[in-house]
Amino acid sequence: MPSFRFLALVFAAQIAASAAWAAPPQPDPAVAAARAYRQAHEVEILDSYARLLALPNVAYHSSPAELAANADWIAAELTARGVKSRLLRLDEKTPPIVYGELDAPGATRTYGVYVHYDGQPVQAEEWQSGPPFEPTLYSRAMADGGQKIPFPKKGEKVDPEWRIYARSASDDKGPIPAILAALDALRAAGMKHRANFRFFFEGEEEAGSVRLEDYLAQNRELLAGIDGWLICDGPTHQSRRPQLVFGIRGYFGFELTVYGAVRELHSGHYGNWAPNPAQRLAELIASMKDRDGNVLIKDFHQGTAEISEQERRTIAAVPDFDAQIRAELGLAETEAGNANLLERLMISSLNVKGLQSAAVGENARNVVPARATANFDIRLAKGKEPEDFPPVIEAHLKAQGYHVVHAEPDAATRQKHGRIVKIVYDSGYVAVRTPVDSPFAKQVIEHARRASSAEELVLMPTLGGSLPLFQFEKVLGQPIVIVPIVNFDNSQHAPDENLRLADLWYGIELMAALFTMP
Repeated sequence: MPSFRFLALVFAAQIAASAAWAAPPQPDPAVAAARAYRQAHEVEILDSYARLLALPNVAYHSSPAELAANADWIAAELTARGVKSRLLRLDEKTPPIVYGELDAPGATRTYGVYVHYDGQPVQAEEWQSGPPFEPTLYSRAMADGGQKIPFPKKGEKVDPEWRIYARSASDDKGPIPAILAALDALRAAGMKHRANFRFFFEGEEEAGSVRLEDYLAQNRELLAGIDGWLICDGPTHQSRRPQLVFGIRGYFGFELTVYGAVRELHSGHYGNWAPNPAQRLAELIASMKDRDGNVLIKDFHQGTAEISEQERRTIAAVPDFDAQIRAELGLAETEAGNANLLERLMISSLNVKGLQSAAVGENARNVVPARATANFDIRLAKGKEPEDFPPVIEAHLKAQGYHVVHAEPDAATRQKHGRIVKIVYDSGYVAVRTPVDSPFAKQVIEHARRASSAEELVLMPTLGGSLPLFQFEKVLGQPIVIVPIVNFDNSQHAPDENLRLADLWYGIELMAALFTMP
């Protein structure tokens, strides 16, 4: 396993990184045009966005017709802006891809723009802001005392600190109004695109993008010749400074179930006699990580890719914001002795997503549970494959004295083995990382800095989250750069997801700058 002690990087590396990216940007006409257009059309932009957010889009639960309604809306809006748009379909059950072409005469380069329009499941009763698919405007973040306010009418002033609450307000419908407004702004200013653009809006990213590879393979000719992809997803830096991200961690999931008796037992009659699967599962989880959060599973990190010198210099230039994040999140300490957050993102993680056994709170019963289940996710570092993990996980379970099964154990298995654990694997995908000093990355950095001229742009080698971006590299062989616009405290995937308007305004200017790349 490589060393990740970034704090030992020499001061000279920090100076070199700052010098490489800190030259003052030149004034950009596209950014100015986007700002002027936005200031004149803020109310219309918000109204249009609210209509999109009102369309249910849950990847797992929305009907094909509901997801298709999102795609139809986006395709119509792109078409209205001169983009040749259509829906790509594999079958009636798979959410369609919104595909669009925007060509520039004499262009020598073509860039792809990826967004996903689907969202995570919702539990409406947990939303304090209002129903998840009834967009609601607040005077500021609810956590900061924000109050519900009506959407503004034409001519009324719009505060950039307002927040719009709805499912997918940030992840990942947030970039869509920015893209549409940027196209409007450039057209209103009479500014021409210098490159060709291909729009590719997916509808099942939150369900694992299980058909994305099929879509890319089936439409390889449409997507051939793309010089790089702008992936519109993810949050800005925790310091609120704009950022670009050049990689993403992969994903792999699994679920463990530990068994006790064939039914729940009275805890008075059988407690201290019948094995308790909840306690056994807790012990099993504890065997996987030490008290400081370091993974104890043998060979878990074997094969992790080395960090390049350019990536080390880039990491050294990122502001150290860990102490402030800990304070905001109410954490006295974080894992690995308060190790640097970026340092931890460069290795694979093991996370317990949820636990279930019998019941708690007012529903608790005096029982010995019959089973206990834990669901895990692993965020893969570059160099790791999903298939690397089942052998090492199962070897670890067996070393703890468990008989491993992959389906419900029958009576004979229960009679033969005292400790049984069922493991069920989820699908997964690998991490990807584009070199920060590659020609495409440099082009995106140059133009993104024009939209972030008031603040220094943060360059991140990898994002903590996961997206199935390896498909673009695997199927098409094309590099990616992630261009986040939404606020880092957006509660994505959680109740009360939101988007801060100041971040949306920045996104409009960013997309205008990127749409004028040569």
